[in-house]
Amino acid sequence: MFKAVGTFALASILALPAGRAPVLADNLGNAFVEPFVFTLVTPEADITAREVTERLYKVKAGERMDLSGRDLTYLDFSTLDFKGASLARTDLYGADFTGASLKGVDLSRARLDRAVLIRADLSGANLAGATILRPTIYSDLNSLLADAPRFSGANLRGIKVQADLSGADFRGADLTDADFHPLEDRPGEGTLTTLRKNVIKSCDFSGATLVRANFTDAVLTFSRMTGADLRDAKLAHADLSKVDFHGADLTGADFTGADLDGANLSGARGLDSIKGLDTTHNLDKAFR
Repeated sequence: MFKAVGTFALASILALPAGRAPVLADNLGNAFVEPFVFTLVTPEADITAREVTERLYKVKAGERMDLSGRDLTYLDFSTLDFKGASLARTDLYGADFTGASLKGVDLSRARLDRAVLIRADLSGANLAGATILRPTIYSDLNSLLADAPRFSGANLRGIKVQADLSGADFRGADLTDADFHPLEDRPGEGTLTTLRKNVIKSCDFSGATLVRANFTDAVLTFSRMTGADLRDAKLAHADLSKVDFHGADLTGADFTGADLDGANLSGARGLDSIKGLDTTHNLDKAFR
């Protein structure tokens, strides 16, 4: 569905012989620009935020609201408690979840591109196969880490992320095959303006499963990876300065060209199987 949001006038241009100016005139000889009027349209959700709120209030204990596959683009859900609802395959482009509770919600294969996730709680949510491209996670330009969303214990298997998620909580989350690599070098995979690097500074990945996760070119400075499972993870050319890998499993991980300035590798397993360790920067400044 679509709704009109405004009209614009465009000048129509006629091709004239070389050397003559493109001039239009009415039957009295007065020059004018002929307007071409069209209506700009944007997607319209197939249900209102008020209707969603009313349905949630009617949900009884043990039940869950099912909005799977619905169009909820641009709706304002700020501070709303979704009570473990099913939003699988839902289009949530541009939706506002500021301060909302999405704990335990099924968001598998949902589209959260350009969504507002300031202080959103997605703990225990199922985001397998979802996309989070260019969301808003800070309330102002000061980028307060307290505004970052929480994904602790969430299922993020195969998720595609293109964002600044600095300060986000991923403790115990399953990020198997998650893709944090910018899309700009992969034509056809995104319609949004791309980031040069994903910024994931000061995040907590303690105890998270990051098997085959792709952090190529990502900025992970000051993040915690203690006890995380990073087997076969891709960290090529990533900024791993001050990252704490204590007790992490790095078996088969790719560190080609990564920056390890001040990184803590003490107690990490699989160090002898890391790929490209000899090509890393500042390895001599890492703690081992």
